Amino acid sequence: MNTPVASEETRRRIADLAADSGIGTVHLLGWRDLDDPEAGGSEIHAHNIASIWTQSGLAVTMRTSSSIGRPPSATRDGYRVSRRGNRYTVFPRSALAEVTRRLGPCDGLVEIWNGMPFLSPIWRRGPRIVWLHHIHGPMWGMSQPGPIAAAGVALEERIAPRIYRRQHVVTLSTSSQAELLDHGFDPALVDVIPPGVDPGFTPGGERSSTPLAVAVGRLVPVKDFPRLVTAFARVRAAVPAAELRIVGEGYERATIAATIERLGAGDYVRLLGRTSDAELLDMYRRAWVVTSASIREGWGMTITEAGACGTTAVVSDIAGHADAVVDGVSGLLAAGDDALVDGLVGVLSDPAERDRLGRGALRRAAELTWEHAALANFEVLAADALERRGRRGSVPQGAPGSLVRTA
Repeated sequence: MNTPVASEETRRRIADLAADSGIGTVHLLGWRDLDDPEAGGSEIHAHNIASIWTQSGLAVTMRTSSSIGRPPSATRDGYRVSRRGNRYTVFPRSALAEVTRRLGPCDGLVEIWNGMPFLSPIWRRGPRIVWLHHIHGPMWGMSQPGPIAAAGVALEERIAPRIYRRQHVVTLSTSSQAELLDHGFDPALVDVIPPGVDPGFTPGGERSSTPLAVAVGRLVPVKDFPRLVTAFARVRAAVPAAELRIVGEGYERATIAATIERLGAGDYVRLLGRTSDAELLDMYRRAWVVTSASIREGWGMTITEAGACGTTAVVSDIAGHADAVVDGVSGLLAAGDDALVDGLVGVLSDPAERDRLGRGALRRAAELTWEHAALANFEVLAADALERRGRRGSVPQGAPGSLVRTA
């Protein structure tokens, strides 16, 4: 969708914080960026916040891995993108680039910890924060061989929390925050700042004439689309006209297609691949419900995107989803396959309930803005800078747009 445009008030407040904290240049370290073919919610989150920071006068650079068909250097919506290294070498190469100042001066660093950390507390002494949307846990075993998966879990869940014990960490949801605290992160340093919703997602158009469920996401193991397709076959038995559309692309496409074929579900389950922004908006508006059987999420942006279109959700009851959905108000959280099937059948079969939950989804989405997310995240970074200068507490808390601390 469109890059968010910050109000003059938000830009002024970020600029004032930048001047007070001495942060004029910010570097973001991520393992991929928005133009990567496998970009998802984490990359949208980074892009939208970087864009608003740039609009506020900050010089922002994002360091990430190379992407096929993309130049090594680019400018996107005012901030610089530097692409070097592959999915594995991006971590040491980014650290080296920062230590040698190859990317220029850096007043504040944002490390995007997406499974594998950059270990910035070891080599970075200046102001910094970490975006850690969720613990990856079983995702390691889904994407890596046994020994590497075991090492990844040990690093993420036992070793890294000790390295980051004095580090400001920002996560998206209170449920993800609880996971981080269970793994040893300091409750005084873990803040919750929800993502925004693109204002382009709005109600409109007409619903599908037949019961339509939509699932949106990368076709990767953690999203567990084969399980969703299997569950939807049971939904179809109870709601004979029900259809499922899966929007997204990824390396599990063949596995999902095989599941559809095995179940004889080709008449009512369709893999649509990537769609344009306009097509996605139309899909959300036409859907009767959005759904997900994902195993791990930091939030689940597709839930609140659809909610902004007045479409409710029936999704797996996991950290992240548990904040994107207000259970029984804006959608339903399903603990297990039976609950997922029952929830979908109920929503697809009951117009009054579907309408009630759709109104709740619209209210929930209206609470979330990228301006709030950008301002609140910069407050955390500025606070870290001021603390390092011995001015703890100089950043005002509790004002509109300020960070959410729930620990």
